[in-house]
Amino acid sequence: MSLSVAQGFTKSLAMTVLSEIGDKTFFAAAILAMRHPRRLVLAGCLSALIVMTILSAVVGWAAPNLISRKWTHHITSILFLGFGLWSLWDAFNDGESEELAEVEAELDADLKANAGAAKDRDKDNKDTDNLKKQRRPLLTKFFSPILLKAFSITFFGEWGDKSQIATIGLAADENPLGVVLGGILGQALCTIAAVLGGKSLASQISERAIALAGGVLFIVFGIQSLLSPVD
Repeated sequence: MSLSVAQGFTKSLAMTVLSEIGDKTFFAAAILAMRHPRRLVLAGCLSALIVMTILSAVVGWAAPNLISRKWTHHITSILFLGFGLWSLWDAFNDGESEELAEVEAELDADLKANAGAAKDRDKDNKDTDNLKKQRRPLLTKFFSPILLKAFSITFFGEWGDKSQIATIGLAADENPLGVVLGGILGQALCTIAAVLGGKSLASQISERAIALAGGVLFIVFGIQSLLSPVD
């Protein structure tokens, strides 16, 4: 493994772990795993995060071809410093958030809505049910609805998130292959911990400590990026 790949891998792994632990999608995976088969939840959540990591790295890799390398380097440095200060601000001002409770409430509302829809379907006759099965979305014929639910919740939950933007910036300034490999490993570790550890692990996580560690890491990355020469 070359030095550039190793550097991108290390940065991406550390950034991903500290960004994803205690994140909304981490809590969602933990709660879903308590209600549905773990293997389906793990497959859905992890596949969404892998797709998101690859897409983000591709965008970051393409950025220097659209904007000058010098500008992307400076933008990335500012992004890391900004995210670091943002994380520190959250840690010192917001303290322990109620994100776990918020995610659980959202999933409960979704579960109740699905249960109500299921009762309505039970009132229909069998011919109508068979017709609905024939018209159901194509993906549900090949994949489990639980897997698709875990995928969609995770994918859209990560879209535009701080970790996605940071991955784009990191891929623009580091070796994209290393960023992808480190990001995927970090996502796998966090998702497996969420699915296996369940709600008990999620409820014991100190969001303030994670925010502090993440803030310091982002600032270190930002300073290191500012001091490093542009290739």
